[in-house]
Amino acid sequence: MRTLFLNPPSYDDFDGGAGARYQAKREVWSFWYPTWLSYPAGMLPGARLLDAPPLHMSVDEVVRIARDYDHVVLHTSTPSFRADVRTAQALKTAKPDLVIGFVGGHVTARPEESLRFADSAIDYVARKEFDLAVVAVAEGRPYDDIEGISFLRDGAYVHNPEPPALTTEQLDALPFSTEVYARDLDYRKYNSPYCQYPYVSLYTGRGCPARCTFCLWPQVTTGHTYRTRSVENVLEECSRVKRLFPEMKELFFDDDTFTADPKRAVAIAKGLGRLGITWSTNSRANVDRETLRALKDNGLRLFVVGYESGNERILKNIRKGVSVERARRFTKDCHDIGILIHGTFIMGLPGETRETIEETIRFALEMKPETVQCSLASPYPGTAMYDWVREHKYLTVDSLVDETGYQKCTVSYPEVSAEEIFKAVETFYRRYYFSRRYIWKSLKKMATDRHEAKRLLGEGKDFLVSMYKRRQIAAQSARPESNASA
Repeated sequence: MRTLFLNPPSYDDFDGGAGARYQAKREVWSFWYPTWLSYPAGMLPGARLLDAPPLHMSVDEVVRIARDYDHVVLHTSTPSFRADVRTAQALKTAKPDLVIGFVGGHVTARPEESLRFADSAIDYVARKEFDLAVVAVAEGRPYDDIEGISFLRDGAYVHNPEPPALTTEQLDALPFSTEVYARDLDYRKYNSPYCQYPYVSLYTGRGCPARCTFCLWPQVTTGHTYRTRSVENVLEECSRVKRLFPEMKELFFDDDTFTADPKRAVAIAKGLGRLGITWSTNSRANVDRETLRALKDNGLRLFVVGYESGNERILKNIRKGVSVERARRFTKDCHDIGILIHGTFIMGLPGETRETIEETIRFALEMKPETVQCSLASPYPGTAMYDWVREHKYLTVDSLVDETGYQKCTVSYPEVSAEEIFKAVETFYRRYYFSRRYIWKSLKKMATDRHEAKRLLGEGKDFLVSMYKRRQIAAQSARPESNASA
């Protein structure tokens, strides 16, 4: 079957958080690459990868394109699921014999509920890593023979057993995602505030050995074993990137924790150094100084580091596995060596109080990352955190984003309310980005780089507009009539 791999349209300013099918928009303009869809899109002749949000495509426009296909694989998420089902319904209305499969964390965690909610709009769900399953559907194999899918047959929901996780040899055999980007996407439509624009991202492995209770991907889709592509395979793809994307300024490795295997990370870094590629990646705050030096000497520019909280008890509650003191030593080493950090923090994790919120803000100011991101705790179905907040009745609503596109605070604790946690995000940002140190650093950067000045001013405007909208949402939620209707 001719197959369309689809990141469906969304409403303006959609921000489902880090567990969404794409970032779409946070405090500033930001789009991630639809990397997960790119692998099977490269395996099927005549397939196309369509990423609707960066192109600002409407459902009607997508429906017109989908008429030329027999099979649509649609990537969904908990925040976007209801809107994505409406897109599927529109596709079915226009072409009733179209086969539609849903993939992503939400349908993996809730396959039967998803099929039931969507009624006949979804033909099947492909769970976890869906690459081989959706290709098998497109090739016409019987559903009973395809591992890892769920579907409705004769009034009963069928959940086929999971396939074994992909090995290094199988990961090496997958198409290069960047070649599918070059074929089907415009890389200038993608931006990440912590990456140099334009950037390109890819995965060198799947899974994460960490046990963070809130993190969706290893708990629901990829597992806690870090399965990697070979060093040679990664470097072969990287060697082609400069030709495919001539204006690219940076390569980003989107592995959950690229530094989980330090020796492999150094081997890849040395290859990138020979290629003359500037790169950044995700890292836990526990890498030794010698490894950091080797990575920096071979083109590493920036780490995205999930600090999450500055409170030791909260870090233990979420099984972070990195203490506050270890994060301090790691951060000092990065500063000494010259590695920049984009620090990510979360408000509303188990154990949060007014005091721990203040502790986290002070910790962020102490760490002095180049940029920061502060998110609301999002208990996604399938995670240990979701089970915990439901068990203790701390979950306030069952959706993570409202229809205006803004992420809601869905947890409330005896020590601190959902409203206070929601407001704490803006307090965090204001105290960090309006500090004298950060303003002075930004002014110096703008004075020496005209391109950076334009970017910082644009992002500053986006940020202020975003904070204004957050205050409007907070004020509306606090009105008695709004609470009564909720």
